[in-house]
Amino acid sequence: MSISKAPPDISPVSADIPPDAPPDVPSAVPAAAAPELRPVVPVSARRRSLPRWLRRTTGPLLLLAAWQLLSATGVLRPEVLASPGTIAGTAADLVTSGQLTSAMAVSLQRVVIGLLLGGAAGIALALLSGLSRLGEDLVDASVQMLRAVPFVGLIPLFIIWLGIGEAPKVTLIALGVAFHLYLNVYAGIRGVDEQLIEAGTSLGLSRRALVRHVVLPGALPGAMTGLRYSLATAWLALVFGEQINASDGIGFLMTQARDFLRTDVIVVCLVVYAFLGLTADIVVRALERLLLQWRPTFTGQ
Repeated sequence: MSISKAPPDISPVSADIPPDAPPDVPSAVPAAAAPELRPVVPVSARRRSLPRWLRRTTGPLLLLAAWQLLSATGVLRPEVLASPGTIAGTAADLVTSGQLTSAMAVSLQRVVIGLLLGGAAGIALALLSGLSRLGEDLVDASVQMLRAVPFVGLIPLFIIWLGIGEAPKVTLIALGVAFHLYLNVYAGIRGVDEQLIEAGTSLGLSRRALVRHVVLPGALPGAMTGLRYSLATAWLALVFGEQINASDGIGFLMTQARDFLRTDVIVVCLVVYAFLGLTADIVVRALERLLLQWRPTFTGQ
């Protein structure tokens, strides 16, 4: 017995509807009524559309606005902290009189001399200790013990040994710089991949060529990091060093302002310290980009 199958129920379908269209879509949609489809812009792309300098300055500008508002409403009294407007006027007066520029020149000279002396000592000790096991045995333990002593605590000894002139101030800066450079350069040397050393040796490089072409380039990123830390420590040591019977410099201005309760002058000096430190860090970053072009790194998204 044969069973006949009923023909499928085929309803008329408009030719305008594609075969894969869902059943609840109308058969014909006027072109004018169709919504305009716009590409979705990711949040990160919208954030990048703003200038970076604008994003970076938004926070400090909001902080200054809140500071000025608190000072104007009397929440911050002038004897506690001067307003940004007062500080700006004081800075203009100090620049016009030449006091600030002269103090900046003296302080900058101290930092440069201390950085050169401390940098030379720190790098030389790091090379001696990092490239030789005998040098490590002779140098590293002594440097680590001295590093554990707060260098600011050595100020009384520096005054006894070197007097109250420029020598103790520069020595204090040099000491703080030397420790940071020593640690980072030493770690950079000992952090060079052993396989690179073996490859250079198998290629017939002498010890001097191996140090020049393999070890020192490998230690350069650590050295640049140490230089950045050293600059920050140099400005910190300068603040303490210029309290040692100074007759000029930014620290001398701060000492005078403290005696006369001039919070505006103190804040101006602090801003100058921050500006000089930021400028030095920008210079080191530019030097780092120049010397480390061979090393691709992640720059953020």
